[in-house]
Amino acid sequence: MFTLTRNGKPIYLNLLQIRLPVPGFMSILHRVSGAFLTLAIPFAIYVLDLSLRSPEGFAQAHLLLDGWLARLVLLGLLWALLHHLFAGIRYLLLDVDVGIDKPRYRQSAWAVLVAAPALAVLLLGALS
Repeated sequence: MFTLTRNGKPIYLNLLQIRLPVPGFMSILHRVSGAFLTLAIPFAIYVLDLSLRSPEGFAQAHLLLDGWLARLVLLGLLWALLHHLFAGIRYLLLDVDVGIDKPRYRQSAWAVLVAAPALAVLLLGALS
């Protein structure tokens, strides 16, 4: 990305040095979580299909999802789902002018950033 100076010359903009406000960071994570959920659809369909084929297929699906790496992927999927849900609700409320003043805007962004991973860990722990 480039910005222009007054004389029209481009300046290199280092995105790693920009300090985003919390709502901006949450907005980027909302997009990342949506992309992650979209990319996970084929895997979810495969595992669902495998589990519904037969009792042996269910055992294979269970074996596929039983391990620390699978738990990590499931935690990521659960976080993405919850983050995308909570951020989406937040955006819907902002669209109807609920919480648009600056303190509430930042508080709701923090609430999404804290609640989604916390609830994901709790839910995955309850499923284990």
